Amino acid sequence: MENKGFTLWFTGLSGAGKSTLAEYLAPILKERGVKVEVLDGDEVRQNLSKGLGFSKEDRDTNITRIGYVANLLSRNGCGAITAAISPYASVRQQVRDMTTAKFVEVFVFAPLETVEERDTKGLYKKARSGEIKNFTGISDPYEAPENAEVTVDTSKQSIEESAEVILAYLASEGLLPN
Repeated sequence: MENKGFTLWFTGLSGAGKSTLAEYLAPILKERGVKVEVLDGDEVRQNLSKGLGFSKEDRDTNITRIGYVANLLSRNGCGAITAAISPYASVRQQVRDMTTAKFVEVFVFAPLETVEERDTKGLYKKARSGEIKNFTGISDPYEAPENAEVTVDTSKQSIEESAEVILAYLASEGLLPN
């Protein structure tokens, strides 16, 4: 079977497990014969979106750039996995609309209390103290997806369980080689 490209778009609060899931899934997908590239929000911001701040306009620009690269990869038979907060529904829809291969939105959910407990970088603490402005989930909104193809709850599911839900969806859509 020819590789079908797709974009696996992880969205969720900082600390919900987007990057962890992306990095966990990539080798599994490769093992199953899928060409995979992971576009991590932090890495893209350092390389492709250097100089952008965290205003709504800059965040939207960053997300559309990630979407553009994901579309290039997916339309050429690659599984493009993105892990970026992508807090605004309208920009996620814009990326979905520009994507020519299958677009799979994965809502990586974890309650605010859980992500604050996991806060390894101390970002939520800084946001709560006012040190960081426009922080998603604290002083800036996160618009949760209303119709994501897949939702996982990392406060209740292990990484393996969350990955299985995603893999089952990809298989049901014919996106994994036999």
